[in-house]
Amino acid sequence: MCGRYASSRAPGDLADLFRARWDGRETLAASWNVAPTDPVWAVLERPDRESGEVARRLRALRWGLVPSWAKDPAVGARMINARVETVHEKPAYRRAFAKRRCLLPADGFYEWVPVPATGTAKAYKQPYFIAPADGTVMAMAGLYEFWRDRTVAADDDPDAWLITTTIITTEATDAAGRIHPRMPLALDADDYGAWLDPGHDDLHALRALLHTPAGGDLTATAVSTQVNSVRNNDRHLLDPVPDPIP
Repeated sequence: MCGRYASSRAPGDLADLFRARWDGRETLAASWNVAPTDPVWAVLERPDRESGEVARRLRALRWGLVPSWAKDPAVGARMINARVETVHEKPAYRRAFAKRRCLLPADGFYEWVPVPATGTAKAYKQPYFIAPADGTVMAMAGLYEFWRDRTVAADDDPDAWLITTTIITTEATDAAGRIHPRMPLALDADDYGAWLDPGHDDLHALRALLHTPAGGDLTATAVSTQVNSVRNNDRHLLDPVPDPIP
């Protein structure tokens, strides 16, 4: 799974990288400890309400997908990941898979490995930061969904709508496989257009885009257990520490 990740690039840089529009009204601070229910950057394509023109945009969404039919948005905290093997058929995700796909930019992600007790040292979980070896951004495949808050009367009230997202995961490869059996599925740049296209509804072709993850050359670096607390959030979370696992 992917339960924490880092996203420190500025929105202007992300907009340039993904050739997306960013209106400047939505802003998020750099984060080295992105956690479920946090607002996150997403790249998506949707038709303009007035012109009908499909435009690629950088938007801030909440991590943890809330299906449109959900009675309580709190369910989103349990829907931070969608497995690539079943994402097209699960009730919570299949409509979004067919119509509302996105990319979630990340510097890398965290996973934890149990370390057994030795002598007087207690057992604990060692966090690792897993990222592309060349430092490029990971474009994690994701889905997004709209949820209507029925306690708000007017459809055009911004508070009436919650837009949420989930990360698609796959079997881990390369260094990530040593740490954890699952990892986010990062797309190849050549596949961005087809994945984001809201008019592309061929499920077989869409699933074919979710092949071996891009950026297979990954590094896994042992980092401080400070990342365990969401209260800690600065670039020093990525500083390497001695790896306790040979």
